[in-house]
Amino acid sequence: MTSTTTGTTATALPTPAVPGSLLLLGRGRDLASERGVECPGDLPAPSDPDLVARAQRARAELGDRAFVLGHHYQRDEVIAFADVTGDSFTLARDAAARPEAEYVVFCGVHFMAESADMLTGPEQAVVLPDLSAGCSMADMAAITQVEDAWRVLQDAGVAERTVPVTYMNSSAAIKAFTGRHGGTVCTSSNAEQALRWAFEQVGGVEAEGPTSGKVLFLPDQHLGRNTAVLALGLSLDDCVVFDPWRPGGGLTREQLERARMILWRGHCSVHGRFSAEAVDAYRERVPGINVLVHPECRHEVVTRADVVGSTELIIRTIERAEPGSSWVVGTELNLVKRLAAAHPDKDVHFLDRDVCYCSTMNRIDLPHLVWALESLAAGRVVNRVVVDEETARWAKVGLDRMLALPGPTARD
Repeated sequence: MTSTTTGTTATALPTPAVPGSLLLLGRGRDLASERGVECPGDLPAPSDPDLVARAQRARAELGDRAFVLGHHYQRDEVIAFADVTGDSFTLARDAAARPEAEYVVFCGVHFMAESADMLTGPEQAVVLPDLSAGCSMADMAAITQVEDAWRVLQDAGVAERTVPVTYMNSSAAIKAFTGRHGGTVCTSSNAEQALRWAFEQVGGVEAEGPTSGKVLFLPDQHLGRNTAVLALGLSLDDCVVFDPWRPGGGLTREQLERARMILWRGHCSVHGRFSAEAVDAYRERVPGINVLVHPECRHEVVTRADVVGSTELIIRTIERAEPGSSWVVGTELNLVKRLAAAHPDKDVHFLDRDVCYCSTMNRIDLPHLVWALESLAAGRVVNRVVVDEETARWAKVGLDRMLALPGPTARD
């Protein structure tokens, strides 16, 4: 995978030898591992009173040549200019359904733009208004780490009966890894179907004993654990966590042999914040309140909830809820605020006393969107996200396996 930023130049230092290592303060920039550090010089000021008008003019000038996608977690100021809104996979499919669009402007995060690039035509340019809009969860699983982990499983003699399954919230390189190793991709809506399919490849989920099959689940441990235990009936003892920063993942050969679910040590920085104490406090403070959370939340939060589901399910649940009902929602704050504003007949709360926006998703603001749209209108393609052909080929193998799964439409 490569990300190219047209119209900017920089001298990159050598890529750090250790994934995730940081440059010393003041010692330069590493454009190979840091996205978005080259801020374009003509980025409009956030205080510019003409930002909305500028966005409107650029959008009108581009017309059907541009298709603007807005993820549910985006700021309202960005959502206002989106042609469609949705979750990550739905938006990527929407982009694929618009082959006439010369430019696909993806207001989301980096892995989403990668998926859009893989599903659109080679003549279409997928643009991410700010390349620093990444995903902390996706970044917790670097391809070099995952390849090292697979060698650990091979050395332990369990790789041949382990199927990798990666969450949509992962890099194209990780999706390609699952495709090459007989695995699949999943969303939070079809994670159960994906896990059942994976276990069927290695003897079934009901199999027991030292030769039973396993799933390596990347990169969100909470979605993997919640799905395995609550949907497939496995136990918490069947799950182990592979820590890429510890030798051998911090696991013994015996632990790997006994495990059914090998969970990557990754999580969502937003959903991982919600606590069981917050759920208990709301139930005490608001009698009869309904608790609605995303399955990326911790296990102790999910088991206390009344409804657990994907972003789209959360939206539908609030839309269909009885007037006067009370809800506390455990997902990204931009979406919760938008739901509360759209449904004033319902009492909608946020499951955290502290502000909890997705910090990387929020990096796409109106100035970056204006800059991207005006650049495209002037004929300059900026911040184009391109997945190399070999990575895209194997990633699409994993995506195609997901699309062939039975069950609900794939959504995150």
